[in-house]
Amino acid sequence: MEFDKIIQLIKTVSDSNLTQFSMEEGSLKISMKTNKQTKIIAAPMMAPALGPDMGPAAGSPAMQNFQSQAGPAQTEVTFQEAEETILSGNVVKSPLVGTFYNASSPDAEAFVKVGDTVKKGQVLGIVEAMKLMNEIESEFDGTVEQILVENEEVVEYGQPLFVIR
Repeated sequence: MEFDKIIQLIKTVSDSNLTQFSMEEGSLKISMKTNKQTKIIAAPMMAPALGPDMGPAAGSPAMQNFQSQAGPAQTEVTFQEAEETILSGNVVKSPLVGTFYNASSPDAEAFVKVGDTVKKGQVLGIVEAMKLMNEIESEFDGTVEQILVENEEVVEYGQPLFVIR
């Protein structure tokens, strides 16, 4: 990718509401994130059409070279939009960045499910950070109203995980 294109891409991403952006050139993989996940599957030849001046023109030699390198395989582009939802009830947030797990092992039953009654101090899930497993404990007595994350989902510091009523 040319230097001018990289600078333009950085400015575009910086001006958006994105909290995360990643890109690979081989078979072109683009991943953008804010809060709500929506998956779009696109053929690699569609991927350079990211915006004005963001990729080679359709009939250009650079585009033909890209199409021949990319091959017929599909490229997955994940974009996560911001979701403005007001959560009612007591919200348990992630105390650190890491990977969320709803059970102690892949074959174990989830710590809690929607509708379960929980006590203050009860383990709701685990966040793995730097190979350390950190138990997420309920800060409230009540009933699990919502579980806002999926198993093995990457979570951010302060991200809401559970709603307890």
